[in-house]
Amino acid sequence: MIKIEKYSEVSEDFFKGRAFGDSNEVVKAVLDEVQKKGDAALRVYGTKFDVSAPATFEIPQEELKSAAEKLRAKNPDVYNAIMYSHDMALRFAKEQRKSFKDFEIELEPGVFTGQKTIPVERAGCYVPAGRFPLVSTVVMAVTPAKAAGVEEIIMCTPPRIHPDDRAAADKAGKGSSGNAFTGGKPYADEGIMAAAYICGVDHVYAVGGSQAIGAMAYGTETIPKVDVIVGPGNKFVASAKKEVYGTVGIDMIAGPTEVLVIADDSANPAWVAADLLAQAEHDVVAQPVLVTPSEKLANKVSAEIEKQIETLTTKDTARQSVDNYGKIIIVESLDQAVEAANRKAPEHLELAMEDGKVRDKIAKAVRNYGSLFIGHCSAEVFGDYSAGLNHTLPTSGSARFTGGLSVRMFLKTVTTLRAVEGSSGMTKSAVAAGYLGDAEGLAGHAAAARIRIK
Repeated sequence: MIKIEKYSEVSEDFFKGRAFGDSNEVVKAVLDEVQKKGDAALRVYGTKFDVSAPATFEIPQEELKSAAEKLRAKNPDVYNAIMYSHDMALRFAKEQRKSFKDFEIELEPGVFTGQKTIPVERAGCYVPAGRFPLVSTVVMAVTPAKAAGVEEIIMCTPPRIHPDDRAAADKAGKGSSGNAFTGGKPYADEGIMAAAYICGVDHVYAVGGSQAIGAMAYGTETIPKVDVIVGPGNKFVASAKKEVYGTVGIDMIAGPTEVLVIADDSANPAWVAADLLAQAEHDVVAQPVLVTPSEKLANKVSAEIEKQIETLTTKDTARQSVDNYGKIIIVESLDQAVEAANRKAPEHLELAMEDGKVRDKIAKAVRNYGSLFIGHCSAEVFGDYSAGLNHTLPTSGSARFTGGLSVRMFLKTVTTLRAVEGSSGMTKSAVAAGYLGDAEGLAGHAAAARIRIK
């Protein structure tokens, strides 16, 4: 059962960041081998870790198209949902792109400074396919890159056995993790392939795990080196992203997922419980939290969690999350709830409150979160899937210093300087630069400035 505590009783550890992708010697070894041996290393680790190690890695566009057509014919509701999610995400990301302006301004007579916003040339997206193939992650990773204007988008996702190879794999007794079927055609989860086609991914490779991160970071004979890598993954993927940062850009290193709901007596206990369980079912270490000044609501939500959890096919996972990491915090006021939220800096922050001045005040006062969901109907799962927001968000307190994945990840903001010879602004800058060069003992700097005004 979820723990109910008073705010004054909550341990300081609750507000500290939780585990990120730690340094991992196995991952370092994998990355080193991929960097040295390229495709050969991918085959070795695919055989060791995956269900399939195909002879080649790129999944043909015809296969992606076929997967999309199959999904549209057999499950049009899901197909249409992906189309809608992509459309909403693209519209939102395009608006984000508009906020990055190029400009040039004359700060002093003859001294023109400016900035240009330039998309990276190639982006790499990683899409996991473990217990739950994350079809929505294709949308969230690829769409902002498209809106940013990235020239080429590639994607890596764990391999699956191609339908044409199924009989051979069964006959050989191959096709489980660590007992890979080797030498077949490249293939992946069909939902992920369909989403990749819908979103317009240029190249999809059937490569998973930390070796996929290495392939995108360093490049192999088959997989090109990218400029940035985005997308979630298990602890090995997170560790690999941490290791390759600097060689490439990364979106973030995500820890366990979390939601914090601030609710008052106007909240529907069943809705709040459903939102907490939606987060809990992600992972046994997911953290669902309710903060409320209402002890009555706290008890109702706790009872609803116990009722609703029995209906979930993901009950076992949600149960461990709720019991071990879930928490209901009783605060003395909504102002104290804001304090708790800003200290926690949650990935998702919900305000389960009625529209009005009080909610408006709370929405302005909270400042540390990945995404903010305002009002009873603004379910966090809408942000996960279908409201235009990106669901790749900072966790473990990192919302104190960063936001979620957006077009910004795929853009470089660079600066420009244009100085007019003989202008008063250029002369002032040269004089100032000369004195600062002297102060730092950099005679060449000072000379390079003064030579322009002699």
